[in-house]
Amino acid sequence: MPILFALTTLFLMQAAGEVLARLTGLPLPGALIGMLLMLAALMVYGRVPAGLRDTCHHMLKHLMLLFIPPVAGIMLYIGPLEREWIPFLLACIAGVGLTVVVTAVTLRWMLRITGKDES
Repeated sequence: MPILFALTTLFLMQAAGEVLARLTGLPLPGALIGMLLMLAALMVYGRVPAGLRDTCHHMLKHLMLLFIPPVAGIMLYIGPLEREWIPFLLACIAGVGLTVVVTAVTLRWMLRITGKDES
């Protein structure tokens, strides 16, 4: 039962994010808005329920499966990519760099607010 509740919660938050994105016209994906709604709900609740934690833990183990659709899309559009590989490569490098910087800043912030910063 906790797994069903956790999956239902995840899907409802994503659906709420999609609805909110469409109604407000925000330039953000509905899934991201749903994830932010989930974060807000968990912050208000004060903890992560065990069923949700366990379910998400198992889902994250198989996160690599989410890369199959983008790879298939890249293979489908390999022709245009052959002509415009430099912008594609620069976007990939910039995206990775931005992700690393945001992750590092977030980690430093989390360490500081939890009191585990040793510097």
